[in-house]
Amino acid sequence: MQILTTKQALQQALAESHQCQKTVGLVPTMGALHEGHATLVRRAVAENDICVVSVFVNPTQFNNREDLLKYPRNLERDAELLSRIGADFVFAPTPEEMYSAEEMNTTFQFDFAGLDQVMEGKMRPGHFNGVVQVVSRLFYLVQPARAYFGEKDFQQLAIIHHMVERSSLAGTFGKLQIIDCPIVREPSGLALSSRNERLSAAERETALAISRTLFASLEWAKSASVQEVQQRVIDAINAVDGLEVEYYEIVDQSTLLPADSFSHAIGCVTVYCGPVRLIDNIKYE
Repeated sequence: MQILTTKQALQQALAESHQCQKTVGLVPTMGALHEGHATLVRRAVAENDICVVSVFVNPTQFNNREDLLKYPRNLERDAELLSRIGADFVFAPTPEEMYSAEEMNTTFQFDFAGLDQVMEGKMRPGHFNGVVQVVSRLFYLVQPARAYFGEKDFQQLAIIHHMVERSSLAGTFGKLQIIDCPIVREPSGLALSSRNERLSAAERETALAISRTLFASLEWAKSASVQEVQQRVIDAINAVDGLEVEYYEIVDQSTLLPADSFSHAIGCVTVYCGPVRLIDNIKYE
């Protein structure tokens, strides 16, 4: 496995693969890898000739500098994991390698068709501009046949699908497939997240109430309205000492607009566990 730190080195390393028409799978990450990431990488390794994993804490998608500085980083440990599970290349650039000074200080413009105006987009203005900026750049550099993303970041995944489906980008990226991968959870039910590293032992125990409440809401949905279930989830999580719901929305999986029934609906939640912001979701199909 090779660790590459420049765009030029990455493209040179992949040139032969593209010339030989080998399939390349890409797994974009911000590092601090866990079993959820490993699941994506194993699938990329199994389904492609070459697997590239990016490890890059993207500064343009953070609207909170303190959050950016506290984001966990451990490239050596990440590389050991990726080597064990068969990745071919790790792309780990610096922000200065990825962006010019102007790009770092200018909001990337993109037509989200309203997908950025709800939930995470409402709470983190500019966040998805940075996500699209870095993901589109990775697609240009790697030219993958498939790219793998976890469903825990469901709104992000919907936006990436929208980005690729736009006609102008579809031609650029060829027949790129976005592969949706289910949430990976601990046996306790807690959704795996790099941010879990910031939780104390007591906070990890407290955070279990998030997934327990979401799973309980599947039963509530059998006899209550969308609005009733939504409020019950919020109330149940807020009743746990140490947890505070930022939002819980039940939306259509395709449009992300508020759902009026549980058909094709997904519930997306963001909860503060102490100072750590956690996200999760549950499908009501």
